[in-house]
Amino acid sequence: MDASREPKRRANPLTTFLKVETASGVVLFAATVLALLWENSPWFATYEHLWEIQLVHVGVLVDIDVTLHFFVNEVLMTLFFFVVGLEIRREAHDGALASLKLAALPVAAAAGGVLAPALIYLGLSGDTEHAGGWAVPTATDIAFAVGVLALLGRRVPPALRALLLALAIADDVAAIVIIAVVFAGGVSLTGLAIAAAGIAGVLALRKLGVTAEIVYALPGALLWIGLLDAGIHPVLAGVILGLLTPMKARRANEPPPAVRVERLLHPWIAFVVMPLFALANAGIRIGGIDLDDPALRTLVGAVAVGLVVGKPLGIVTTAWLAVRLRWCALPRGVHLSGVLVIGCLGGIGFTMAIFIATLAFPDANALAAAKLAVLVGSAAAAVLGLVLGAKLLRRPS
Repeated sequence: MDASREPKRRANPLTTFLKVETASGVVLFAATVLALLWENSPWFATYEHLWEIQLVHVGVLVDIDVTLHFFVNEVLMTLFFFVVGLEIRREAHDGALASLKLAALPVAAAAGGVLAPALIYLGLSGDTEHAGGWAVPTATDIAFAVGVLALLGRRVPPALRALLLALAIADDVAAIVIIAVVFAGGVSLTGLAIAAAGIAGVLALRKLGVTAEIVYALPGALLWIGLLDAGIHPVLAGVILGLLTPMKARRANEPPPAVRVERLLHPWIAFVVMPLFALANAGIRIGGIDLDDPALRTLVGAVAVGLVVGKPLGIVTTAWLAVRLRWCALPRGVHLSGVLVIGCLGGIGFTMAIFIATLAFPDANALAAAKLAVLVGSAAAAVLGLVLGAKLLRRPS
């Protein structure tokens, strides 16, 4: 009896994750439309003033004014990245990234899906003031991509859904590395010491066998403050904490802490944090973007083409090459036509792409243009993925 139940129990995290992400895509879309309508309505001033409301002033270790926009982008998104870290931890332990053989295909595809859009962006933008935005079209939004793939229904084999999930998680790893390396400011040794103290606190609590997750919030906050003070984006604290969460169950009949915490937080991230991020950042005043400016027009084109063309080109090319070189094999029931479909859906950047854009473009006009390009490129990638999916994927008889 126990042996028959075990495979079902292991499959639950993946099944639950895919269901939540599918529904989350709908809520994200609604939040995006609301933000666009609000910002382009006669009441646009209330939209802009809302996010500038100051919630609190923090003067301990760091000196910051916490506005509503800061709270969403820096604090709540730390929870988003915490769940990303938990996803990576789970997949690396017993999922699609658990071994080199399993991880070879999604990792190779993700590498191509980062490299090709970056090169296309740099090629189109040239040596301009906006060349530093090359990382914007390299990201994939899991929720939107899984949600759009679900619209194809039974045409999509389970192995292709799992491959898209593994690809998106590998893509998240690349985005995390880019954020940590490319967008780190002048590193403060004091901040690094504070962050190290936070990590040491987490490890000490684990060593002592502390099981109450809420207790880890204190060293986690110390880690977040340390990274902020060090000039490293503080949302990476969430990733570090996620990777440090144990995957060993305390008792035989209960899930590991990493899986349990992910199950607890994932719906909140999917239906509260990500829609709030979309609502706070997708509001673009269309008439306020000067597309007569050649630099901004080039920026929009470079991001959009990077997402729509670069993502599928890089994903399919590197996946084909990895299979051709016998580094890996396509999952049973999956063909290169299916990889092309998920490659197109990989061009749905949205959440992560907009987040990277907020780091890459301090200039408000460039940021607005980049957000517009992400929305246009993501929409085009979604439509292209749906059309190709309907043409290339066979409905089971």
